[in-house]
Amino acid sequence: FFCGHMLARSALRVLQPAVAARRTITILEAGRVGLNETQREIYQVCKDFAAQELAPHMQEWDEKEIFPKDTLRKAAQLGFGAIYASEEHGGSGMGRFDASVIFEALSEGCTSTTAYLSIHNMCAWMVDSYGSEELRRKYVPPLATMDLFASYCLTEPNNGSDAANLRCSARKDGDHYVLNGSKAFISGAGDTDVYLIMTRTGEGQGPRGVTCFLVEKDTPGLSFGKKEKKLGWNSQPTRMVLLEDCRVPATHMLGKPGEGFLIAMNGLNGGRVNIASCSLGAAQASLRLAIAYCQDRIQFDVPIFEHQAVQFKLADMAIALNSSRQTVRMAANQLDLKDKSASAFCAMAKAFATEQCTAVINSALQLHGGYGYLKDYKVQQFLRDVRVHEILEGTNDIMRLIVAKNMKK
Repeated sequence: FFCGHMLARSALRVLQPAVAARRTITILEAGRVGLNETQREIYQVCKDFAAQELAPHMQEWDEKEIFPKDTLRKAAQLGFGAIYASEEHGGSGMGRFDASVIFEALSEGCTSTTAYLSIHNMCAWMVDSYGSEELRRKYVPPLATMDLFASYCLTEPNNGSDAANLRCSARKDGDHYVLNGSKAFISGAGDTDVYLIMTRTGEGQGPRGVTCFLVEKDTPGLSFGKKEKKLGWNSQPTRMVLLEDCRVPATHMLGKPGEGFLIAMNGLNGGRVNIASCSLGAAQASLRLAIAYCQDRIQFDVPIFEHQAVQFKLADMAIALNSSRQTVRMAANQLDLKDKSASAFCAMAKAFATEQCTAVINSALQLHGGYGYLKDYKVQQFLRDVRVHEILEGTNDIMRLIVAKNMKK
């Protein structure tokens, strides 16, 4: 199962009941719509894992800023460490649609932790897709098991949306390159083992001079800034990555010189679908929390769920969530088809779903009243964790530019 990966069907049957061939799917179960039998099994396994391994700990991980490596390795045992890397070197060999379903379901348990897992998967895929055979053999298997953790390093202190004009340099010196510069807002930095770093090897500005290198944590000249204090995403550390005369073997280059920006953008297309999928899971969990609260909370002698204004609000939340899900899965399908316009579909899905899902979660908090503002209630954490989804993997403003350029004749 999982394309020959680690979880056998016999184990699956222990983890979850059999999926009925024909049964009514409610609005709250709409994540199952359109999935084949295998995908439904994967979806249920992920939901069970989220409920058992993530949800009970998400608030503690957030409060104490714990990076739950052991739990992530448990997820890797189910095949979630290199979901869409090839099976040849230990990946699960699944598609982007499958990955979207997985990240959505896991995010119901802890959005922050799942978001890091999605970044790690993007890195594993980049090594598998663009690394030499030597790099693939050495790094993809331990990335798949999460014996090694990975970080993606594109953004710089002075280059965010204008990523093509990054300044981090790589100068050839014999059979090595010497890297100098810095990267900002790097998820996992300081706690992860492998860094995929975009550098400038060519002359001048623009995307053609960008090259990608794989750098190990203990490489001399690689260091890290202070751990950032963040609004959300607290179960994964964020630091600057600092490079000072950092010597990296030329064999650690991904792709060819000058292909780094293309590699980075191809990675981000999937990353945008992944992060939108994380927003879906957070919104799904928040909608369930809101419904449960509204059925329990008594005002004016009846549960507030009985008030028509509340019913309208909950219905609007469900409509926004499910329309977002369809947009995200459409983009994931375009990626699987390798459609030439897939990047625009990914941008559209990321902009729409992250904004709609943030609004859904904000509405869920509002329905909780004052309790929603308390850290005893999970809904506020979902809101804090998804807010950054409108910023990273390309801001939603840039997503709109990508969509608009695709429509230009």
